[in-house]
Amino acid sequence: MDFIGANILSVSQFERVDIDRIFEVADAMGPYARREKVTRVLEGAILGNMFLEPSTRTRLSFGAAFNLLGGTVRETVGISASAMAKGESLYDTARVLSGYSDVICMRHPQEGSVAEFAAASRVPVVNGGDGANEHPTQALLDLYTIRKELEGHGRSLDDFRIAMIGDLKHGRTVHSLCKLLCLFGKVQVALVSPPELAMPEEIVERLRKAGHQVTANDQLESAIAHVDIVYSTRIQEERFASQEDADRYRGRFRLNRDIFTRHAEPNTVIMHPLPRDSRAEANELDIDLNEHPSLAIFRQTDNGLLVRMALFALLLGVEDKVDHYSHAVRWHSRRNPV
Repeated sequence: MDFIGANILSVSQFERVDIDRIFEVADAMGPYARREKVTRVLEGAILGNMFLEPSTRTRLSFGAAFNLLGGTVRETVGISASAMAKGESLYDTARVLSGYSDVICMRHPQEGSVAEFAAASRVPVVNGGDGANEHPTQALLDLYTIRKELEGHGRSLDDFRIAMIGDLKHGRTVHSLCKLLCLFGKVQVALVSPPELAMPEEIVERLRKAGHQVTANDQLESAIAHVDIVYSTRIQEERFASQEDADRYRGRFRLNRDIFTRHAEPNTVIMHPLPRDSRAEANELDIDLNEHPSLAIFRQTDNGLLVRMALFALLLGVEDKVDHYSHAVRWHSRRNPV
């Protein structure tokens, strides 16, 4: 695809060569994300962050990625803080905000809303999550993390095994990740969920048409026994009709150090898109895994900076100019001790 000026709305717009290009640029962003160097390549550029659903990691990661490239960030958080609370349409909001910004990142609770917004925008729009539909940048950083973790174990994206666990019906992160996996070969996918929260059949069929082996059950212990990646997700309580409905499934698939040690292979990588629900009644990833070397959830979040920096650089056409506008870090940092 031609990245310059493009919208990033769905992983379906990528081909494998596009993924390779994003990851190549992401690899080059390491010194800047680690605060070993500073670049001002996007000095003067403005990111409009419009998050109409709760977000911590995605919103701050987008903002930090843009800042690390030298740009400035302006934010709107929550529908009640926006003119939409007064009845303004997505069209009008997009026309106005795109006059203030050079690129916009948007999260919205309704499926298809970000694409509608992007159609009216005069600048590139990046989907930060639209309802239960997609979360393309999360899928990219997940895939980037899987690639890096597998390389350490002598495997690749064309030959690995993954178990996806939890609310697969409403989990937009796993929807997007499965679509990306269709670009690769020889992937074994175990889907673990209650029948009522199963992965949408359309996505299952898409995986199978890509030649992948797909199984589905509700047994955590057997599913994690022979995989390279365990990808856990939380119950998406905000997508349920009531809190009572969501509570029926909370805590169904808890993973702790004992279960992991007894059932998983020693090098199995544990991932989660976050936030993990650490409340006692849920506790999907126990805190006793926090110091376990297989827990990759914080390596995931670090990788999110690299991937989002890469996307901004590609969308604004500066991926080959980043080093030209760089200089040494002038402040003390534990990442870069003086």
